[in-house]
Parts: sequence; C-alpha cells; structure tokens
Amino acid sequence: MRTVMDSDRERERTVFVTVGTTSFDALVKAVDSIHCKESLVRKGYTNLLIQLGRGTYFPTKSSGDDGGLKIDYFTFSPNIEGFLASAALVISHAGSGSIFETLRLRRPLIVVVNDALMDNHQSELAEELAERKFLYCARPEILVEIIECMDPEMLLPYPPSSPMAVVKSLNNFF
Repeated sequence: MRTVMDSDRERERTVFVTVGTTSFDALVKAVDSIHCKESLVRKGYTNLLIQLGRGTYFPTKSSGDDGGLKIDYFTFSPNIEGFLASAALVISHAGSGSIFETLRLRRPLIVVVNDALMDNHQSELAEELAERKFLYCARPEILVEIIECMDPEMLLPYPPSSPMAVVKSLNNFF
C-alpha cells in the first residue's frame, strides 16, 4: 500500500553537492547563490544537500516551504555513496574518486573544477570526460549557465570497468 510519504519521496528530486575532504568554498557559494537555486527549481529539483568538507562558508538552510529548494548541509559522512545513489543530480569537485563513483552509479553529473589548485590535473580529467559526453564540466562562475543549458538525457552512460581489460592492456605494454 502506497502512502502519502511514498508519493512525496517519489516527487523529491535531490541535488547532492560534494566538495570531498578539502574545502571548495567557491563551489558552495555558487550553489548557494539565488540564481543557482532558482535555476535548480526551474529544472524541477526540490532538495539541495551540500557536503561542505573543510570549508568555512556555510550556506543558507531552508525548509523549502516557500516553494524554493529544501536546503541542508553537513561536513563529512562515512556513506557518501548513499547520497550519490539517491541524487537526481550530483554537482561535484573534480576529484577522480568522486567522479568515477558517480559515473559508476549512473547519476547525472556536473563536475566543477577548482582553478585555485596548483597543477590542476583534475581539470584535464573533467574536460576529457565532458568532451566524451559522460558529464558536464563547469567552473564556479559559470555553474548557473551549465545548469540552465544541461540536458541529463544527453549524457552517455559510463561503461563498466573491466579489471581484465586493464591487465591485458598492461601486459601488451610490457
């Protein structure tokens, strides 16, 4: 038997934001901007859950009763996979672990590159995967534009990894 709570949960569309174990206040500020929140509501999202990491910027919480997003945050969790798996959209820092975990779970993904990092190899990974249509790539200052233009249906599913393919590739190399 379906309950009212079940149908409410089915209508909920959560955006999960993760910055990993460091800080990325520019990303948190970008998703906390009124323009970003309005854009997410226009796209049909109902909840915004932000993992802050070691950041010092704390976004505005909201119950969502005003017709806007329900907004909450936390610093760390031992079970990020659960948040990724239940999200309708993931907005993530460019760490390879977060990227590949989200792609493995087949969640729509926007990767936001932190240009403040020196020797930013993460941007190369994010840009390459975006070029291959597995995810969207953004910078904090253009995140709203990416959200407004994105169509998650256009993203390709990331192929499952095959450890034997890696072994064969390495054997051919040596």
